[in-house]
Amino acid sequence: MNIRPLHDQVLVIRQESEQKTAGGIIIPDTAKEKPIEGRLVAVGPGKMNKDGKRIPIEVKEGERVLFGRYAGTEIKIDGVEHLMMRVDDILGVLES
Repeated sequence: MNIRPLHDQVLVIRQESEQKTAGGIIIPDTAKEKPIEGRLVAVGPGKMNKDGKRIPIEVKEGERVLFGRYAGTEIKIDGVEHLMMRVDDILGVLES
């Protein structure tokens, strides 16, 4: 299924966090926190301003981003968990 976000929405797939601590202790699924890092899968065209001109979005598909722990709405696409959120919920872009 293809999905195209509207306005200033983006579609993010969460990056799984580490399964072990630095000391080698394996973290059980019940103790894991939701990851706050993900990869942008799709980006909307941008929001319209009062003059009817589109404000472009600064992030691009494929970039790794940080977002708030409870940001966005969880949706399943082809059995895979994704997050649909506003660009304003993105805290920063991770550069390698």
